[in-house]
Amino acid sequence: MDFALTDEQQQLQRTVRDFAQSEIAPHVMEWDEASRFPAELIPKLAELGLLGILFPENYGGAGLGYIEYVIAIEELARVDGSVALIVAAHNSLCTNHIYKFGSEAQRQKYVVPLAQGKKLGCWSLTEPEAGSDAGGTRTVAARARGGWLLNGAKTFTTNGHYADVCVAMAVTDREKRSHGISAFIVEKGTKGFRPGKKENKLGMRASDTSEVVFSDCLVPEENLLGKQGDGFVNSLQVLDGGRISIAALALGMAQGACGAATKYAQERKQFGKPISEFEGIQFKLADMVTEISAAQMLVYHAAWLADKSNANGGGIRFTRESSMAKLYASEAAVRVANEAVQVFGGYGFIKDYPAEKFYRDVKLCTIGEGTSEIQRLVIARHILGKQ
Repeated sequence: MDFALTDEQQQLQRTVRDFAQSEIAPHVMEWDEASRFPAELIPKLAELGLLGILFPENYGGAGLGYIEYVIAIEELARVDGSVALIVAAHNSLCTNHIYKFGSEAQRQKYVVPLAQGKKLGCWSLTEPEAGSDAGGTRTVAARARGGWLLNGAKTFTTNGHYADVCVAMAVTDREKRSHGISAFIVEKGTKGFRPGKKENKLGMRASDTSEVVFSDCLVPEENLLGKQGDGFVNSLQVLDGGRISIAALALGMAQGACGAATKYAQERKQFGKPISEFEGIQFKLADMVTEISAAQMLVYHAAWLADKSNANGGGIRFTRESSMAKLYASEAAVRVANEAVQVFGGYGFIKDYPAEKFYRDVKLCTIGEGTSEIQRLVIARHILGKQ
C-alpha cells in the first residue's frame, strides 16, 4: 500500500483547497449563524466534478475513486464541515445507492443528472423510532394501482429541503423485518411527498437536516430501487462507503482545527514569548498531529480497499475497515477539536475565532451514519466471525 499521492491527486487537492479558501472560507460564519444552506455553491461544486466524483464518465461523473473522494471531502472539511457533508450525502448515499443497485434505466434517469450536479440528492433511512435500530422502520409502502403508496416520515435527512431526488426505505413486508424493507426513488414534486421540520442544530448548521414526509405518496413501480425486500441490506452496503466519507469529513475538520491552533500558538504571546514555546502547548500540538496521522492511515487504507473492491467487481469487503476508519477518525477529531479550543484559551469560546465551530461541528461524526457504539459492534462481529 503506497498512499503517496499521484500528480493528478495532488492537483485535485490543490484545486479543492483553493476553491474552499476562495469560495467557502469568506462565508463560513455567515452561513453558520443564519443556518443557511449555501445553494449558490451547488453549481460551482458541480463544475469541479465534486458532485459526481465517484461515478464513471458515461454516467456524467468524474470517473475517480475513493482516494480522490477522500481528498476532496478532506479539503472541503478543513474549511467548512457543512459543505463537505452536503457533498458526502449526495455522493455516498443517494447517488451511490442508485448507481450500485438501480436498473440501467434508473441509472440513466437519475445517476446522470445527479453526477452532473444538475440535481441534488438525499437519502432517508432514519426515523424518530428507528435510529441505530433501522430494522424498526415504520414507514410503509403498500402496493397500489400503478406502483407503491408510501406513508410515514423520516428524520435526519441531509439535504432534505433542497434535494431533487430522495432514496427512501420503507417496509413492504412487516413479517420479514429487516428483509422486508425496500428502497424507493422519490422525486421532488411527487404528490404526497414533502420536506418537514428543519432541525435547529448544534453544529453543521449550513447543512440542511430535516424530516421528509410521505402521505399517500404514489411512487411508480419502476421506482422500486433494487429487489423488493433488499432495501435495508443494500443500505448497509451503501453505508460502507458512506462511513469512509464521514471519516474523511472528521479528518478534514481535525486538520482544520489543528492548523488553526498551531497558527494561533505561534502568534499568541504570554510572558514575553509565543505560547508555542511552552512545553504544555507543544505536547498538545504533538498529540493532535499524531492522532491525525493515525486517523489518516485508517481512512486512506479503507479508501484504498474500496477502490480495490470496485476494481474487482465488489469482491473485496471493506466493512470492518470503513467502520474502523469512521470510529477512530471521528473520535480523534473530537479530541483534536477539544484541544484546539484549549490552545485558544478564552478565545476558543468566542465565535470570532475558528476553534469553537470545529468543536461544534465535529461531534456529528461520532453519531451520523452509525454511532461509535454501532461501529464497535460492527468491528467486534468481524473479529468474532459473526458478520
